[in-house]
Amino acid sequence: MALDAALTDLLLLHRPDAAAVEEVFVNANPRSTLKLGQARGVVLLAAARTGIAVGEYAASVVKKATVGVGGADKAQVHAMVKRLLPGAAIAGADAADALAVAITHAHHLASNRILGGR
Repeated sequence: MALDAALTDLLLLHRPDAAAVEEVFVNANPRSTLKLGQARGVVLLAAARTGIAVGEYAASVVKKATVGVGGADKAQVHAMVKRLLPGAAIAGADAADALAVAITHAHHLASNRILGGR
């Protein structure tokens, strides 16, 4: 409930036009995967309640859009996000991953506009 309340407050305060999330992936720890899925569900619900469209991207798509290689590691993603957003203060690899998802979504939105929404 704390995540839902905090995220809803942020969405109402900043009124973003769009949101983006990484698709669920299964990692070695099933408990972590379950927790990630639950948190992702809260994010999707909060966005839906406030009428925000959400883009969903596989990790390999995010890496390809950001680094140019779908199998890039976290350090490569972090380094490229720093290059793409030189003025941003990036608080670690998780923040870099989140920014990479946002960059991917921005690229997809721009491509869709150029291609006429196809």
